[in-house]
Amino acid sequence: MDLHLDWSFFSWDLFSNYVWKGFKYSILLTVIATLGGIFFGTLLALMRLSGKKALIVPATIYVNGMRSIPLVMVILWFFLLVPMIIGEPIGAETSAIITFVAFEAAYFSEIMRAGIQSIPRGQVFAGQALGMSYGQNMRLVVLPQAFRNMLPVLLTQTIILFQDTSLVYAIGAYDMLKGFDIAGKNYGRPVESYLTAAVTYFVICYALSWTVKRLHKKIAIIR
Repeated sequence: MDLHLDWSFFSWDLFSNYVWKGFKYSILLTVIATLGGIFFGTLLALMRLSGKKALIVPATIYVNGMRSIPLVMVILWFFLLVPMIIGEPIGAETSAIITFVAFEAAYFSEIMRAGIQSIPRGQVFAGQALGMSYGQNMRLVVLPQAFRNMLPVLLTQTIILFQDTSLVYAIGAYDMLKGFDIAGKNYGRPVESYLTAAVTYFVICYALSWTVKRLHKKIAIIR
């Protein structure tokens, strides 16, 4: 079948006029969601490992609840319900950032928990023998080693997160996919638009995945 592709559509103007703005937002959303997800995910992991039921139960409910709901549903719920509760709109871009941080915290929590549990108990006992508190032990002994062990997995989750940023299209946020979509509508070339979007996402994610694999090999050699 001849698709009659208009090759003039694939130009620098496409990226500079339409895609670049969305690409910057997609990167911003990925970075903020990753940093926020790791921060709150670490807190959730520590709550689940604290041994205190008052902390374990709410953290477990939150993590399992978030991981059981599709991300696009969380995005839509937050975007539609929160303005009704607070009485004013918060904007699609801001809504997406808050939603992604809250959602990704549940996934990063499980990565952090697995990483912390991968540290030999002897390391913990050694810290306790030196008179360290629970917080000092985690901050100075366990977490630095856990982060190093988890780095490839954390980066892989970040790549998945970048792919998921395309879901903010559902609430009208101007991400990279939205830029391609607008260009396709303006030029009347939707096939070329979505084809270019697919290739762009593939190139970025493949390059990042290749980098993570190289990093994982280096970490394995150091060990």
